Amino acid sequence: MGLELYLDLLSQPCRSIYIFARRNNIPFEFKHVELFKDSVLGKKPAAGSGAEQPRAGPSNSEGAGKVSLLKKVPALKDGDFTLAECTAILLYLSRKYNTPDHWYPSDIQKRARVDEYLSWHHANIRANAPKTMWIKVLIPLFTGQPLPSEKLQEVMEGLSTSLKQFEERFLQDKAFIIGSEISLADLVAIVELMQPVGVGCDIFEDRPRLMEWRRRVEDAVGKELFFQAHEMILNIKELSNIQIDPQLKEQLAPVLMKMLK
Repeated sequence: MGLELYLDLLSQPCRSIYIFARRNNIPFEFKHVELFKDSVLGKKPAAGSGAEQPRAGPSNSEGAGKVSLLKKVPALKDGDFTLAECTAILLYLSRKYNTPDHWYPSDIQKRARVDEYLSWHHANIRANAPKTMWIKVLIPLFTGQPLPSEKLQEVMEGLSTSLKQFEERFLQDKAFIIGSEISLADLVAIVELMQPVGVGCDIFEDRPRLMEWRRRVEDAVGKELFFQAHEMILNIKELSNIQIDPQLKEQLAPVLMKMLK
């Protein structure tokens, strides 16, 4: 059995793994998981095999639940070995497949800079950027009611603070976070920052340094691959048309409302 990656490209961490694997020609079987359908409640989907292309084929949510003890995506299965968590999976792939050094440098200080960003990322960029999608699309979809505009303004203010720190502390005047070449830090950052863009919050507008960095990241991974991975996000309006099971709404709506209190 070869490498299997359980992913939903609606998820930022899943996109980083997908882009990394494809960019480095790592052979894998794409196991499509539908994050906001059966995987959330652990319901059993119809049986079926994964597909190599995103969004193709039936959901593999039940398989993801068996692969990951945390019962969430991303998840990796490599023979009898299973692994969860985005950073752990990225590092596993970089080591096993001996990817180019710039992704996770052998130089101890450059590597420490990647680690530094990845540690900072979760409590800052990741703590704010995804909330834009929850506020503008997902919570209204599950609850049937829009959230007050003040909620979005509050999140955007927090995100603006994080972006200022990102530019001044990490990016500075460099091409990429750790210097002249792309690293895992840039990849993890960019997929997170595309989440607000997908719901109409263009955080790159009026931030020329951030915009130039984004363009360099797109070029480094390849524009075709970059936009393929973000196709679902950049067409997020389609998500508002899906039909959600009433039981799913009933169970998740109170939880989702509490997330942003």
